[in-house]
Amino acid sequence: MSHSREELISRTLPYMVLSDASNPLTASIPEDPSLIPSSRAIERFSVKGNAIGFYFNQPSPYETNSCYLVTGGAGALGIESARALLEHGLSGLCLFDVTGSLNSSQVAINNLRADFPSSKIFTENVDVTDDQAIDSAVQRTVQSFGKIDVLLCFAGVVGCTHATEVNKDEWRRILDINTTGSWLCAQAVGKQMIQQASGGSIVFTASISAHRVNYPQPQVAYNVSKGALLQLKSSLAAEWARYGIRVNSISPGYMDTILNAGEGLEGTRHIWAARNPMGRMGDPSELVGAVILLCSPAGRYINGADILVDGMWRINRILNSVLDGPRYPGEKAEIN
Repeated sequence: MSHSREELISRTLPYMVLSDASNPLTASIPEDPSLIPSSRAIERFSVKGNAIGFYFNQPSPYETNSCYLVTGGAGALGIESARALLEHGLSGLCLFDVTGSLNSSQVAINNLRADFPSSKIFTENVDVTDDQAIDSAVQRTVQSFGKIDVLLCFAGVVGCTHATEVNKDEWRRILDINTTGSWLCAQAVGKQMIQQASGGSIVFTASISAHRVNYPQPQVAYNVSKGALLQLKSSLAAEWARYGIRVNSISPGYMDTILNAGEGLEGTRHIWAARNPMGRMGDPSELVGAVILLCSPAGRYINGADILVDGMWRINRILNSVLDGPRYPGEKAEIN
C-alpha cells in the first residue's frame, strides 16, 4: 500500500504503556511471615493455576545426509516440563499438539494423569500454524479451566540443509512453526490473560542456536527462527508487563533424548560433547529448574530474560582454539 507524502508526515505512532509502582499486577509479593522456613521455600517455587503447553513434535521432511533434529515435543522436553509444573502445584494442564505426536506420547500423558489424579489434564489436537484452530482451542481450554495462568511454547523443527540448498518451502515451514507458531500461540493466550486481568507467565523455547552458529550441522533457517524468538520475547515482555504478564525464554543446549540418538548421529554427538566444558549433553530433567523459576513467584521480577541451559556450550569458541578437530564427520577429536 502506497501513501502520499501528506499522509506520511501527518501520521502518528501508537505508544506503549508501561506499568508503575501502584499497579498490583506488577508489584512485589510480600512473603508471609507466619510461615516456617520450609513452607516459605515451598511457597516461593509453587506453581498455581492452569497451563497450556504448545508442542509440535514432527520431524522435518527436509534432510541432508540423513541428518535431522527436532527440539521440544510432547515426548521429551515438553512432558518433562509439564511433570515438573504438576509437581509444583499446577492444577490444570492442557497439551496442544498434532494428532501423531499426541498418539505417540499417549503413554507419557496417561502416566501424568495417573501420577496427578487431582489435576485436570487433557489434550487438544492443534496445528500451531493455524491461527483459527489455536484461538478455538484456547477458548475451549478457558471453558474447561476458567482461566489460563501459564503458557509454554515448545514447538520446533529443524532441517539440516546447506544454505545453498534450502528452498523456500523448507525455509517458510521452519519459520512458520518455530517463530510464527509461537507468536500465534502467545497472542491468543496473551489476549486471554489480558482479559482475565490476573497476570500470567509465557515461556518460549529458544535455543543455543539463537545465540551462535551450531557446529557441525548447517541449519540456517532454524537458527534464524530461534533468533527471532528472542526479539519476540523481549517485545512482548515490554508491551505486556503492565498487565502482569511476564514473557521470558529458555535456550536449551543439546539434550540427550531419543531425538538426538542413533548410530547416524554418533560422530555429531561426540563433536557436541567435546565442545562443552561439562563434556556431555544435557538431560531433559535439567531444563525444568528454569521452567519452574519463570512460572513461580520466585521469578516475579524476571521479565524479558533468556536463560541459557547448555552446560556453557557457548564457550565453544574458546575451546575451538585448543581443539584439534574434528573438522569433518568421523574425525576423532583430541584436546591438546
